[in-house]
Amino acid sequence: MSRPSVSALVICQDEERHIAECLESVAWCDEIVVVDSGSSDRTVELARKHATRVLERAWTGIADQKNFALAQATGDWVLNLDADERCTPALRDAARAAIASDPALAGFEVRRHAFYLDRWIDHGGWYPDWKLRLFRRGRGRFLARGPHDRVAAEGPVARLDAELVHLTYGDFAEHLRTAQRFSDVVAAEWAESGRRFSLARALAHPPAKFLECWVWKQGFRDGWPGFVIAATSAFYVFAKHVKLREKTRGR
Repeated sequence: MSRPSVSALVICQDEERHIAECLESVAWCDEIVVVDSGSSDRTVELARKHATRVLERAWTGIADQKNFALAQATGDWVLNLDADERCTPALRDAARAAIASDPALAGFEVRRHAFYLDRWIDHGGWYPDWKLRLFRRGRGRFLARGPHDRVAAEGPVARLDAELVHLTYGDFAEHLRTAQRFSDVVAAEWAESGRRFSLARALAHPPAKFLECWVWKQGFRDGWPGFVIAATSAFYVFAKHVKLREKTRGR
């Protein structure tokens, strides 16, 4: 029997800092499909040195963009990565072994381990960050969930004892920019669904989020970076409520 083939999928925009190392980490895959949504830097140039195919397509939303990339894949299995992620050798070996046995599974979750502010983040809700990233083509598709995406698998899913590295925000300013961008998306979705601003929620949710990250999920064990994550998470929650109020004041 032939070995099951694997297609790696990466969507990106302005990721010249990350794209080469990301694609090098999945060089073991039989196919690498990259979909770029209008980069103004060297992302496409660098991607073409490593990928099987590089397609350029206007941004249509995270789930739609990834489903477009998925439609281009030809492998039996699909490994989905973001440009700031790396497939570790351990994950490569675990993935190969898992799919070689031809399991009656739709996919596998992996642990995503983030590196931020010069250290690995092991607490605060950031680890272990289980993500369904390896799935059988034809038995999974991408769905949007706020500013994020997730894979909806048709069938049972197991977990691999291996990690996916996430080289998250380069600095605090990038962290804040992402919080601002994501809160815009969520607030717009809330307003469109008819959700009303609540002063009680706006007052209670941010400190509750800080305590969840810092105390309950033990972010304090990650030192200063853990505090930054907890505080920024609280700000993100606060920003969503403020922006909801701005969008719905006229109602």
